[in-house]
Amino acid sequence: MVLLAALAPAAGVAVARPAGQGAEESVEFRSGEVTLHGTVTAPAGVVGRRPGIVLVHGSGPGKRSEYQAEVRAMARAGFVVLSYDKRTAGYSMTQRSYAQLADDALAGVQLLSGRADVDPHKIGLWGFSEGGWVAPLAASRSAQVSYVVLVGASGVSPARQSAWALENRLRHDGVAGSLLRTVPVTGTRVLADAGLFPEADYDPMPVLRRLGKPVLAMWGNDQQSPPAESAGAIEKALRDGGNTDVTLRFFPHADHKLHASADGFQRGKALTPGYVDTMASWVAGHGHRTDDALPHQPRQSSALAPLPGYQSSAAQAAIFSFMVVSFATYLLVELVRRLRGRPSAPGAGRAARWLAATGLAAVLGFLGYFGLVAMTLSPGPVFGNRPVLWLVLQLLTAGTALATAATALGWWRARASATARTHARLGLLSLAGAVFIPWALFWGLMTP
Repeated sequence: MVLLAALAPAAGVAVARPAGQGAEESVEFRSGEVTLHGTVTAPAGVVGRRPGIVLVHGSGPGKRSEYQAEVRAMARAGFVVLSYDKRTAGYSMTQRSYAQLADDALAGVQLLSGRADVDPHKIGLWGFSEGGWVAPLAASRSAQVSYVVLVGASGVSPARQSAWALENRLRHDGVAGSLLRTVPVTGTRVLADAGLFPEADYDPMPVLRRLGKPVLAMWGNDQQSPPAESAGAIEKALRDGGNTDVTLRFFPHADHKLHASADGFQRGKALTPGYVDTMASWVAGHGHRTDDALPHQPRQSSALAPLPGYQSSAAQAAIFSFMVVSFATYLLVELVRRLRGRPSAPGAGRAARWLAATGLAAVLGFLGYFGLVAMTLSPGPVFGNRPVLWLVLQLLTAGTALATAATALGWWRARASATARTHARLGLLSLAGAVFIPWALFWGLMTP
C-alpha cells in the first residue's frame, strides 16, 4: 500500500469524442518496475464526482482496444472507466502471476482515486474471465476498492475450467469419442505437469472467503466458465466468509463476455441488453438484490488429478523421443541399405519397415494434430462424430500395433540366422513398438 500511494498518475490528454461516448484521456501509471499504458474514459457533460471502475482483462495479451464496447457503455452509464494494456513483462502463455496482475489493477485504482471527477469511495474492479480470479485478489488487498463486478468468472481452478471449455468446444463441433478426453483432460494434465500452464491449480475460494466487498457476478450462456457451478461456488465462498452483499445475474442470450449470442459459442459485437444497466443500478444501491435462478448447466466440470510419475510430462517426453529416434533410425538404415543395393537382413522384412513408417507417422502426426486442436480449438473436418484426421491417426495406430506383432514374430523366426547387428536393430524397433501401444492407449489413440 505504501508503494501504491507513492505512484503518481501521469498527466493525460483529453480527446474529443462523439456526444454520449465520453471524453478519453491517455494515461501512464507504474506498477512495480512496469509502466502500464491506459485510457480513462469519463461520462460526457457530467459535472461532479462519479463512480470509477478499472477493467481487469481476461487471459491473453489483453489490449484495451478489445473492450471498447464495454468502456463506452459504462461511460454512458455514468462510470469513469480505466482500461489499460496488460503487462507483457512476466506474462505469457507459459508465465503469469495473478498476484502481479492484482498489483497492476490496484495501481489503476490508485490512479483513479487521484482524479477530481472520481468519487474515491466508489471505485471498483471489473474482472472478466481470468480477471475473475485477479479482481477479487486485488480487492481483498486494498481498502480503496469499494466493489467488485465479475463477468464470466470461474469458481473452479484454471486447469479444470480450461478442460471443461475445451470439451464444450469439441462437442459443439460434433465430436464424440476419445478425443473428448485426449485434448481437454489428458492434454491439460500433461501441460500443467510440465509447467506450461501457469496458475493451473489456482484455488479462488480462500480469496473469496476473505473478500468483504459488495460483489455483482454475472454470466451469460457461458461455454467457457461453468456458470451454475461457478455461481454456486462463488456465492458459497463469499457467504462462508460473512459477505452478505452478493448479487448474481444471468443473461441467457449472451456469451462468456456478455456480448449478445444465440448459443453462447458465437461471439457478438454488441453487449447483451441490460448488462451495463444492471451494473449501474447495482453500484448506485448495493442493497437492491435481483438474483436470478441458477442457469441450467448440462455438464459439470471435473477435477483433474495430478499425473503419476510414469505418466508425467518428463516420462512422456522421454517416451516420445525414444519412439521417434527408434522408428526414424530404422527407416534411415533401411534407406541406406537400399541405396547400396543390399537386400533386407533376415527378419527385417516388410513388417519391420511398416512398423517404423506407421509408428513414426502416428507419433509425429499425433503431436502435430494435438497442437493444432489446442491452438485453434478446431478438430478439423468431422465424419460420423469423429474428426477425419483423428480417424487417420487411429488407423495408423492400429497398423503400428499389428506391425509390432508381425515384426516380433519375424524376428523370432529369424533368431538363428540373423546377425548380432540385425538382432540389435530389430530388438530396438520391437521395443519401440511395444512402448508405442501403452502410449497410444494413454492418449486415446486405441479407444473409440
